[in-house]
Amino acid sequence: MSAADLRLLAASWALALRADRKSPQTLKTYSDGVRFYLAWCEAQVADPLARASLRAWVAELLDSGAAASTAVARQLAVRRFAAWLADEGEIATDPFLGFKAPKLDQRVIEPLTDDQLRALLKACQPPKGATPLEALRHRRDEAIVRLMLETGARAGEVVAMAVDDVDLTAGTAIVRRGKGGKGRLVPVGPQAAQAIDRYLRLRRHHRLGATTTELWLGDRGKGFTYDALHKSLGERAQAAGITGFHPHRMRHTAAHRWLAAGGSEGGLMAVAGWTRPDMLLRYTKAQASARAAEEAARLNLGAL
Repeated sequence: MSAADLRLLAASWALALRADRKSPQTLKTYSDGVRFYLAWCEAQVADPLARASLRAWVAELLDSGAAASTAVARQLAVRRFAAWLADEGEIATDPFLGFKAPKLDQRVIEPLTDDQLRALLKACQPPKGATPLEALRHRRDEAIVRLMLETGARAGEVVAMAVDDVDLTAGTAIVRRGKGGKGRLVPVGPQAAQAIDRYLRLRRHHRLGATTTELWLGDRGKGFTYDALHKSLGERAQAAGITGFHPHRMRHTAAHRWLAAGGSEGGLMAVAGWTRPDMLLRYTKAQASARAAEEAARLNLGAL
């Protein structure tokens, strides 16, 4: 089957993914992976359903400097697509069944420090003389930062929130489309609630405030997507002098701060939406020794 034929079938696969209620970010990741692979196969005149082709493509990704996580995600997209083709009877068998993913190095991601967080929040404050639209953007970004910091919610989960998903009086927010399609209730503390309230008061006066249900309004009437969040918070981080910023770093930071403040691992897993303990360890190992040292000082086991 040619790459052109598979490109048509990829559109049907995207419909199936939507029917399975995959998140917008998952849809984008899978679609991009398959699209890039098929384009490479056409350029190389390679058979898209040959194991050698997939192996060569992944090797080229890694040789060109792509992160192992990127190669893993893109290869997974192609493998999932092939499995769907087999399930739908478009091909006789899955050619990539049992195909191994590249070894993924576990990077240690340092959480943001308190000073960096203060600088980031300061960068979200509206300047004097800001227009209503400028003020709206600043208050929106501050509310997002505080919400992600307190709840550890994924960027995609925050972007997908609707106005009715937030109950500031009760101090809760609903994540309706978490990873794997699982929803959950997350706590919203007083600081985050105040920031969201300030944003909502400005939102009411926006021309789209009464006509759209999405919680976050984008620029120039556009929707506020994951890419928009990445760009907007990246600009705030740059203004705050933070290097190596990525929205996902907020999730690592929230997990570290939860445990450092004495929160339980079970509580953190519930709030963050993790079902496996190894995910908790992955996100919190960067500062595990520092937290252990602080805990040892509090326990004072040498006092006999």
